[in-house]
Amino acid sequence: MTPNKRSATVSLHTKAKSVRRILAGLSLAVIALACVGRVAFARFRQPTSEYLPRQFSLATTVDGPIVLFGYTGNEDASEVAIFFQEPSFYYLTGHSEPGAALVILPRPPQPEGENSLWRGPTLYLPPRILDPKDTHGEVWEGPKIGPDDPDVQAKTGFAHVEPIGKLKDDLEKLAATYKTFYTLLPPEKGEEGYPHFTESANALRAMVPGAKVKDIAPQLYALRQVKSEDELALLQKAIDLSIDAHFAAADMMHPRLFEYQVAARMKEIHEWGGCAREAYAPIVGTGFNSTVLHYSGLDDEIKDGDVVVIDVGGEYGGYAADITRTIPANGKFTPRQREVYDLVLGAQNAALAAVKPGATILGHKDSLQQIVLDYFNSHPDKQGRVLTKYYPHSVSHHLGLDVHDPGDRMRPLEPGMVITVEPGLYIPEEKIGVRIEDDVLVTKDGYKMLTARLPRTADEIEKLMAEARTKAASTP
Repeated sequence: MTPNKRSATVSLHTKAKSVRRILAGLSLAVIALACVGRVAFARFRQPTSEYLPRQFSLATTVDGPIVLFGYTGNEDASEVAIFFQEPSFYYLTGHSEPGAALVILPRPPQPEGENSLWRGPTLYLPPRILDPKDTHGEVWEGPKIGPDDPDVQAKTGFAHVEPIGKLKDDLEKLAATYKTFYTLLPPEKGEEGYPHFTESANALRAMVPGAKVKDIAPQLYALRQVKSEDELALLQKAIDLSIDAHFAAADMMHPRLFEYQVAARMKEIHEWGGCAREAYAPIVGTGFNSTVLHYSGLDDEIKDGDVVVIDVGGEYGGYAADITRTIPANGKFTPRQREVYDLVLGAQNAALAAVKPGATILGHKDSLQQIVLDYFNSHPDKQGRVLTKYYPHSVSHHLGLDVHDPGDRMRPLEPGMVITVEPGLYIPEEKIGVRIEDDVLVTKDGYKMLTARLPRTADEIEKLMAEARTKAASTP
């Protein structure tokens, strides 16, 4: 899926040793919570041992409390709405129920016993609603975790859990010591949809009116850019299911299908494999629609001679895949379609060759984006035309809990980052759009293609589709 823009910068890897020392000093009770059994491919929450280092890494970057609010459940009031947690809140807590808040204090200025304000991260939860007449209660929506549950610490992984009603009083007490508080502030260009960050920041300011409120996005988004082994396992699961769906799309593809039928088959494979939802609205664009970057209509018939851009990925355990392939409707590229396809593939290969620690996505003369631009500028088509004007987007974005994971795309790449590599050419007057998108893990020596199982070359795609047709013809 072509990149969008919200970014922030700050590198936290220099804090690693300090974080390890903090974790080593945690109480035995918290360590026991951190050792809850790990499930590599859990559909929901990761082990508590994933969240503690994130919380304490963030605590080393600030001079005041960090206050974050989860989604309330009121962001989407439609009958088909399903609750999904705000990604950064989920990243720090693993808590997937509405109405919660999180407070993380900075490292104490003196040892814990001498600082009455110091305590580990605290999760604030709303009370359970047991009234059967309340349509938002547990009779209607199922059991929730309440702050007074006897096993709430084990359920949440937090040693400190309080009722949400105490949040205001606790913040007022903290405001006597701390003059600065941190939260996720709304982006400068405003929020799309429900203004969660605007509402949250306003609520925080109302609770600590004399304090300065700063944005924690740079530090938090920098943390999110580098993935742990558990995060990579969930990403790979989402990617593998999405690859399976792309194979199915190539197998079924033929003229007279409708775009929505291809998307439906792919979504079925995602959900059957355990994806909770699509990572983004599926893009299946035939003919002219292949030249529309985020086409979502899905209502046109696929015609003989069309190319079809299929940009579809599932989300597993909260983590998003993002894969695009361009395939010929009848199984064979025309000479012109193949020419455009090979130009895009050449640009992708040039960008992939540059993926390694220290490289950047944007911002430098040797960035991945500039490499793609240089490739298109130096490789005209057979008519001698340079097609760079048909490449309107960036080559890459970070991938994780969001399909466009936030963070600075001018930050040098580091091992553990996962990015897309997705050049494209879109020629409306010829009804030819081509995008090839793969998901890539940055390693200490270069990169690992997480989508390597899915064919990329025009020859491989034609062979795959021919084999599918031969198999279908021989099936009674």
